[in-house]
Amino acid sequence: MFDIGFTELLLIGVVALLVIGPKRLPTAARVAGRWVGRIKRGLNTIKEDVERELGADEIRRELRNEGILEKERKMLSDATYRANHMFDDKPLKDLLKDSTSKDSTSANSADKEQSS
Repeated sequence: MFDIGFTELLLIGVVALLVIGPKRLPTAARVAGRWVGRIKRGLNTIKEDVERELGADEIRRELRNEGILEKERKMLSDATYRANHMFDDKPLKDLLKDSTSKDSTSANSADKEQSS
């Protein structure tokens, strides 16, 4: 994190020993360790909160996309329903029968003309 090597730590220890003294150094080290632990826990808590919020944003985004897909499905089903009702007066099967019967009658008349 800070890129501190062994020699830098040794130098900090020697300066702390000279400034604080040998009697109070163990107590100061304990207090410093507690502070470092508290800072690490606090940073981890903040990191978890941010990650949880990012996850919640992603879930909201997915739900929004699901809502858009549902609207598109509804529009498609409405369009299909309207298209089916346009052909209600003459169902598709009847339309197909009419087109095939027209083709067969025109083919029969063409055959009669050729035979004449």
